[in-house]
Order: sequence, then C-alpha cells, then structure tokens
Amino acid sequence: MPASAAPPAAPVTRQAVEKSAIRKVSTRLVPFVALMFFVNYLDRTAVSFAEPNGMGQDLALTAAQFGFASGIFFLGYIVLEVPSNMALHRFGARRWLARIMVTWGVVSLLFTWVNSSTELYALRFLLGVAEAGFFPGAILFLSQWVPSRHRTKILGLFYLAQPLTTVFGAPLAGWLIGHHGLFGLEGWRVMFLFVSVPAILLGVIAWFYLIDRPADAKWLTPEEKTWLTGELAAENARKTGHESPEGKHAKGDLKAAFTNGRVWTLAVVYFGFIYGLYALAFFLPTIINGFQDQYGTTFSVMDKAWITAIPYLPAAIVLYFWTRHATRRGTRTWHIAGPAVVGGVTIPPALYMGSPTATVAVITVTACAIFAALPVFWSVPSRFLTGAAAAAGIALINTAGNIAGFASSYITGWLKDLSGAYYLPLYLVGFFMLLSAALMIRLGARGGADAEPAVHEPTEAKR
Repeated sequence: MPASAAPPAAPVTRQAVEKSAIRKVSTRLVPFVALMFFVNYLDRTAVSFAEPNGMGQDLALTAAQFGFASGIFFLGYIVLEVPSNMALHRFGARRWLARIMVTWGVVSLLFTWVNSSTELYALRFLLGVAEAGFFPGAILFLSQWVPSRHRTKILGLFYLAQPLTTVFGAPLAGWLIGHHGLFGLEGWRVMFLFVSVPAILLGVIAWFYLIDRPADAKWLTPEEKTWLTGELAAENARKTGHESPEGKHAKGDLKAAFTNGRVWTLAVVYFGFIYGLYALAFFLPTIINGFQDQYGTTFSVMDKAWITAIPYLPAAIVLYFWTRHATRRGTRTWHIAGPAVVGGVTIPPALYMGSPTATVAVITVTACAIFAALPVFWSVPSRFLTGAAAAAGIALINTAGNIAGFASSYITGWLKDLSGAYYLPLYLVGFFMLLSAALMIRLGARGGADAEPAVHEPTEAKR
C-alpha cells in the first residue's frame, strides 16, 4: 500500500447506527412536532387567560358558564377523535397533521370577534372538531419513528412543549392582553388574534417538512434507514403475536383495540391525569385572580401571568429528568403510579396554605407530578398495539382524556358556584389522581404494563 493511501474506514457498529439514528429523529422531527403541540395547547387554553382579563366580564360569564365553554371543546374533539386518527393512519401524518393545524388556526382566529356566551360555546365546540386527532396523531407519529426502548425519551422531549406553553405562553398572553385598543380591540381579543396565526403558518410548513416514515427520510443514511425499518418491523411482528393477559392477540385491527382490557384500563388512568391537568390549566389563572379578595393582594395583568407560569417551569424540569431516568433504568409501573400518588395527596390542601406563595408552591408540586407521569404513560400503549389497532387504541385512550377535560372544566366551575370556593373541586382532582395510581398499580401487577429494558443495555442482550 502506498504511504499516502488513507487507511480503510472503520466499520460502523450497530450501536453507532442506533445512536445516530435516534439523535437525528430527536433533532429533526421532535422539536418541530413539539412546536406544533406548543401552539396547539396555547390555542386550546387561551380562553383561560382571556376569562379573568376582560372576556368573563364582557360576555357576562358565571364560573359554570366559563367551565362549560372550556369543556365543550372536548365534546367536539371526542366526536372525531378515533376517525381522525384512523384517517391519519390511512393518509399519513404529513397531510393530516398539516390539515389539522390550518383548520384549528382558522377557527381559533374567529374567537377575536366572539360577542356572546352562545357564540363562545359554538366556537369552542368547533375548535375541538378542528383539533380532533392532533395529540394522539402526534403520539402515534413519533411512536412509529423509534423502537419502544427509546420511546419514553422521545415522548418526554415532545411533552416538554406542554408545560413550556404556560411558562412562555402565560407571559405572552399577558403581554398581548396589555395591548388593549390595538386595531380597536379589547386586550383579550388582541391575544386571540395573535396566538392563532402561528397555527396556520405551521400547518403550511408541516405539509412540506414532515415525513411519514423512516424509509423516506433523506436526512438518514442508508444504514440508519435499514436499522430503523428493521427494528420497527421486528417489534411490530412481536406485538402481533404477543399474547395479552386477556388471552387475546394484539392484532393490528380495530377490534383488538376496542376489546383489549388494557386499553380500557389505561383510558381510565389517563382520565384521572387529564382531569387534574385541565382543572389546573383552565382555573389556575382564575384562582390566582381570586388571591386579591382572599389575601388582600393586588396583581397587575403581567403579575398574574408570571404567577400562572411559576408551577410549569419546575414541571418541565422534573418531566425531563424523570423521563431520562425511566429511559436509562427501564420504565416501571411506579414511574407512572408514583407521581399520581404525589399529585393526588398534594392538590386538595392547596387552598388551605394561608398565602399566595404557599398555595402556588403546593400547586407546583402537583403540576410536577402530572407532567412527570404523562410522557412515561404514553410509552405503554404502543408496547402491545400496532398498525390500525395502535391508531385506534391511542385515540380511544386520548378520548377518555378529552372526556376528563370536559368533566373537569364543567364540574370544577359548577362546584365552585355551588360551594362558593375551589376547595371541593380540588378534593375531586385528588380522588381521580389516586384512582389512576391504584389502577396503574393493578395493571402492572397483572403484567399489563410490562417494563421496557434500559437503553444502555446491549442491543443483542435484549433479543
């Protein structure tokens, strides 16, 4: 060999291909889908910022009416949840998620000109119809890009968008509301105007940016495409022949999802988590607004926005490290049930703390618990469902969450009007979260939430 000749390139190991493929998925797809989720959740919860900052007074809303307006969104969502996810499975995530983004952006924009509680109810319902399928579609899409042992990490990165929506969205909403009079609009109408446009723009970009499957990704090397495609195909084959605790095979069809006991148990577990999540999301700004009467404090619009954001930054940090721990050590039932217990026992005494600082501190613990559990929870369904069954099963579970979104919004407002305070509604949040913990423990004991091996284990040892 001539002295100037370059030495032969070292062979690329399987572990190196796996690492680089997962890194590319984490940096190319997850941030963009997370940004879509950020805008989605901001549009969905913008009404919670508008109500205590002018909308409630302008539309003469009671707490129960606001709760109904918040919750009716989920009725619209539920109507098309499963059909939307089946359409995504058929037509591909690129087309369907882009369509959802543009549609909901247009409906969200119409909130700028709402003039009565009836119009508010109608638009909230239509917003749910427009958004139907986005969240389960995003979960399904990301789950189809990585093997199950990496799924908790990927979903954790995606889920960071939800608490960060409030961290950044609450001050943004407060800043926009402060522009009262812009274009002749009240401040809360200005907010609706400017938080809607990004959804439309992202929908157009998604049409060109997203890719439906690893085999079509030009930014993956041939080796990475082969590894991802092979791993996912082998995993789906194992799930298709996997015997469930109910004695049925997890076949890739609708019947497998709708007759699987684990799917229904997970739906109830998710109901409890989302009941707590949306009770906080929709009513925390109103609770903070009530500090003025309860504790004799005075806050500006921006003060209230920053206070609303406080619980969600620690929640995002806890979410990140909790999902990393679950990925490295192997996902266990207690990664889901443990946070549910913490949330269940902390939220009821929140309003007994005696000061705004102590109240927000307790609510922060609850928020951390909810967000720690959710991405780990979503790694479970795709372990035993594949194909159309995965699309239907994930949508069915998320439908239960949307029922909880409606129930928590309406019941929280109704109980507040009935009792005159938020003590009773928060006790109910605690009950549902403890129920989720109990069901998750039961499911784990029956082998219905099998642990994933830790990522750092050698690939060959897992086979």
